[in-house]
Amino acid sequence: MSAEIVPLRPRASEPSLAPMLAVTAPGMNAVNSVILDRMQSQIPLIPVLAGHLISGGGKRMRPMLTIAGAELCGYQGTRHHKLAAAVEFIHTATLLHDDVVDGSDLRRGKATANIVYGNPATVLVGDFLFSRAFELMVEDGSLKVLKILSHASAVIAEGEVDQLTAQRHIETSEERYLSIIGAKTAALFAAATRIAAVVAEKNEAEERALEDYGRNLGIAFQLVDDAIDYDSEASESGKGKGDDFRDGKMTLPVILAYARGDAEERRFWQDAIAGFSNSDEDLAHAVELINRHDTVSATRERARHFAQRAIDAIAGFPAGEARNAMAEAAEFAVSRRY
Repeated sequence: MSAEIVPLRPRASEPSLAPMLAVTAPGMNAVNSVILDRMQSQIPLIPVLAGHLISGGGKRMRPMLTIAGAELCGYQGTRHHKLAAAVEFIHTATLLHDDVVDGSDLRRGKATANIVYGNPATVLVGDFLFSRAFELMVEDGSLKVLKILSHASAVIAEGEVDQLTAQRHIETSEERYLSIIGAKTAALFAAATRIAAVVAEKNEAEERALEDYGRNLGIAFQLVDDAIDYDSEASESGKGKGDDFRDGKMTLPVILAYARGDAEERRFWQDAIAGFSNSDEDLAHAVELINRHDTVSATRERARHFAQRAIDAIAGFPAGEARNAMAEAAEFAVSRRY
């Protein structure tokens, strides 16, 4: 990566999501009410399957960004509640579809919807949630908001397809990897934060600043997710350890380990990513190589760079609880173990 790796400024204590939760609590209560109401259907399976994931203990970072961004902008209205719910529905729909594509059997520490209810129902309920999201956007009435969120939805899909085509391709570059996660993860973070400035009627520069915050936070968040796959137990991360390895996903810890390895190590990675070596013993060897070349730490260092960029993006907004909470949320995204 050509950009300089900039460390986060030191903190006196371990960063926490608690300030973000406190700042957004009233707004998120309203968002959760919208989510509960709009996931209902006369078809009983729809709210049951949607609720399996929506009530599954996720951090709800994306809708929180919309609420926090509105607080940062001093917005006093309620439009952002429905829009934050739309953001969460888009995210949930992509998770449901991802689990089908990946054949995942564990998310947030419990069986995925596709394992419990089957692939067809999971895909269709994901489609239902996408549709609900667009209903909420249309109700808001802002073409600008609709353009931002609909574009983000298209970019997410492109990122997922790009990731699929990069799967089991050992020569995937760090640049392509960053492009993939910028699309499949960071695009919704960026859109979720930017729409807060839109509803608050802020100027273009402030919109872009919040968008930059969200995008850089999203990249940092995904980098850490990919590091955790080789660094934490399933009980901590809520998914099976080594899922990315067995799926042949080219994430940064692997890209760096492959680049830093000798000829024998590279042959192992070629076989592993191609799907020929993916036993528990192979996973253990992969983790050993990743530890040998310290690529989990290197991945977290890159995450710190993007987290600092997120913090710097909102430096021009008024100091206060909202800005402090958003800055600490960026630091938490890097330090977290789950």
